[in-house]
Amino acid sequence: MNAPTLPDIAMQISTQTQPALDFVGMQQIALPVQLAGTPLACRVDAGVSLDDASARGIHMSRLYLALQDLEHQPLTLPAVQQVLRQFLDSHAGLAQRAYLNLRGELLLKRPALISPLAGWKAYPVALNTRLDARGFHVELQLTLGYSSTCPCSAALARQLIQQRFINDFAGKSLDHADILDWLGSSEGILATPHSQRSEARLQLRLDPTLQELPLLHWLDSAEAALGTALQTAVKRADEQAFALANGQNLMFCEDAARRLHRALRAQNGLLGFALEVVHAESLHAHDAAAQGSWNWR
Repeated sequence: MNAPTLPDIAMQISTQTQPALDFVGMQQIALPVQLAGTPLACRVDAGVSLDDASARGIHMSRLYLALQDLEHQPLTLPAVQQVLRQFLDSHAGLAQRAYLNLRGELLLKRPALISPLAGWKAYPVALNTRLDARGFHVELQLTLGYSSTCPCSAALARQLIQQRFINDFAGKSLDHADILDWLGSSEGILATPHSQRSEARLQLRLDPTLQELPLLHWLDSAEAALGTALQTAVKRADEQAFALANGQNLMFCEDAARRLHRALRAQNGLLGFALEVVHAESLHAHDAAAQGSWNWR
């Protein structure tokens, strides 16, 4: 005896004209992939538009099964585009646009500045893609942390140190050893500039013909432009090197945004970008922020 045909309620034809829907699918699907040579536990949104006014729904299981082609594989744009094509082929006559968005935290082992230590740092990352009649569209979102020391605060601290030097050495002959001791004392260096943990959020519109994602290069270029990437495992020598980096890279939020803007403009494979930096102020109870873009709208 043949097994009975199972009903597919989603494919029932509606007798009334229904509006088209921009997105129908699934969100928060767990999917393991490889990104930048590193395993990445993703959460995925997968869907298509529903353009057939007479169709009640889509075949969600077909979307889910198509995602298996990305499991444990290097995440490349050609692979993503192929999955999106499967979304549309499996919904021929129903959908004209397909969407696949992936997000997770990329764990990268980062070396200390001076010592042989190293530690893991998490970089939130999201890849948002779409395939439609106009082609393949890709946007990459990256978030990275850094330290920012306020130039104004540094100038005010230096002024106080100068004034203290005048007061402490007024009427005295200047002796090299005495000055050296004074510079190493808390009485002499009585003021320090304030710095804060800061965050850069990058939205990158990618060239859809890229065969590989130079993600590590883009991250390294952004951190090099800022000069004060957050550290992981450190010894005192690393902490001192970090203090030096902060002193040599005094930054308002405007400075940080412009540094990143210049660095991103120099990258290959980008069609446009938008960026935002946020400095979680240690002086104020509010944040300082700056935004910039190129070829974004």
